Amino acid sequence: MAVRLRRVCREVLLEPRYTPLVAACLCLAEGGVNLWVIRRVPYTEIDWQAYMQEVGGFANGTRDYTQLRGDTGPLVYPAGFVYLFLGLYYATGRGADIRLAQHIFAGLYLLNLLLVFRIYCRTCKVPPYVFFFMCCASYRIHSIFVLRLFNDPVAMAILFLAINFFLEDRWSWGCLLFSLAVSVKMNILLFAPGLLFLLLQRFGLLGCIPKLCICAGLQVALGLPFLLENPLGYLTRSFDLGRQFQFKWTVNWRFLPEEVFQHRAFHAGLLLTHLAGLALFALHRWHRSKESILSLLKDPAERKHPSPPMSVNKIIFILFSSNFLGICCSRSLHYQFYVWYFHTLPYLLWCTPTSKLTHMPKVLLLGVIELCWNTYPSTVCSSLSLHICHGLVLLQLWYGTALPPAPKLPQPSKKSDPLSRKAQ
Repeated sequence: MAVRLRRVCREVLLEPRYTPLVAACLCLAEGGVNLWVIRRVPYTEIDWQAYMQEVGGFANGTRDYTQLRGDTGPLVYPAGFVYLFLGLYYATGRGADIRLAQHIFAGLYLLNLLLVFRIYCRTCKVPPYVFFFMCCASYRIHSIFVLRLFNDPVAMAILFLAINFFLEDRWSWGCLLFSLAVSVKMNILLFAPGLLFLLLQRFGLLGCIPKLCICAGLQVALGLPFLLENPLGYLTRSFDLGRQFQFKWTVNWRFLPEEVFQHRAFHAGLLLTHLAGLALFALHRWHRSKESILSLLKDPAERKHPSPPMSVNKIIFILFSSNFLGICCSRSLHYQFYVWYFHTLPYLLWCTPTSKLTHMPKVLLLGVIELCWNTYPSTVCSSLSLHICHGLVLLQLWYGTALPPAPKLPQPSKKSDPLSRKAQ
């Protein structure tokens, strides 16, 4: 009996087919954990009041984006942020009911977790025991959701909803939700190179244009009130890709001198590294067809060698690795940015073949990454450790997903070849 129970427990913890069971248990536990955190851990004001002041200006009739401000400075997020947080503005009595806002974000946490678990149930790659580290063991993620009330988890929850639609082959709805997530916070654009690759492979160049129009059309529709009032002001404020980050908040570049951190040449180098990484992954890890990558521009029916079917794992691998490459090359990572890739780490680590001996190093990597993000303020050691961990994840993604070498065909022996003997 004891042996059988031990075998069952082992299977539940290690076999991905038990992910739904483990996910249900963890979601129930997380409901209690979030309630405990809200009641026992003091709320910390960082950006919530600034958010409410920014959307309060819109509620009072201001349509010039350059005039929407809060205590932390001007509004720098696209229009979707304004509409979603305007709902929170009214639901919480103009932002005054912090406890209600925390419970709303606790609900968002559980919804986000359900969407993430639905993805992992489809991939069947990650052993269920890993999800404990993705849930109850992360102090920083609970803090980002229910103690800080940042907009980052809102954008990520919408993004994971979009990915669920992609997995169901409902690309139009997925693109609409993807664009909505971008309109809350632009970090979602780190997934865009992978999404473009998937759209080209699935539909070809002409076929993916309508999907891109859906993305662009929603951005125009959401920003229309501000575009009509001050189009240049809206575009420069909400899509400011050159915004400078403060050195005191950086998690990943603490070991650099501040003048290097702020230097434009350093930023340009990171951008070139990011583009090079995307090109390498697109050419050698995402593209598996015998044809040139340019064949993706053709209609799928006209390709000489049809691309392999769009499997669940291919979609997830391309999207998650695209985002992770952007994380590794970010000009700065602040503490709330952890949620940008936290829920993708188990897949990135376990999507490659895993032996019994490699489980522990991967869990250790998760632990060290968590420790780096929990070190406040960041130190030279924590920043370097984070880069080392990111580098190790990239290496195992690169070498763990390489195609095996083609088997060599046996060469016929000259002695046994009658034609060779005649020629002699």
